[in-house]
Amino acid sequence: MDETILLLGSNLGDTKKHISAAIELISKKIAKVKLVSCLYQTAAWGKTDQPDFINQAVVLDTNIEPKKLLQNILVIEKKLGRHRSEKWGSRIIDIDILFLGSQIIRQEDLTIPHPFLHKRRFTLMPLLEVRPDFVHPVLKETMTQLFEKLDDNLSVIKLNH
Repeated sequence: MDETILLLGSNLGDTKKHISAAIELISKKIAKVKLVSCLYQTAAWGKTDQPDFINQAVVLDTNIEPKKLLQNILVIEKKLGRHRSEKWGSRIIDIDILFLGSQIIRQEDLTIPHPFLHKRRFTLMPLLEVRPDFVHPVLKETMTQLFEKLDDNLSVIKLNH
């Protein structure tokens, strides 16, 4: 079993409801979610002229092959109403694979660990909450160390669960 860490995000509609629905579907279709971070209200990254996001990190154990995991995630996103039309655009739900244990995967349509996670405050803050001492398998630094070196100063506000 690999401990898998996902980041959920939403900035359209009832964002908290979308996050909750995603967790429910992940638990049914992939594996039981064993740990969740608080919710975070975050300024949009990359394409900034859009509503703030609600983000949450979730931790689960899975032995699903990486491509199958990605396929399952895409099915969940579609079921919740995600339409991919614009890179980094607004979305009902976004589910990113941050880590799949210590696996390093470099394929055309799948890169694990997530290639931008160490550059994004909205990703590192929830990671700090759930796995501060986890060592990034490529960068060989903990989430705490990566956060300390972070240049991203976009607004990230911790909300209650």
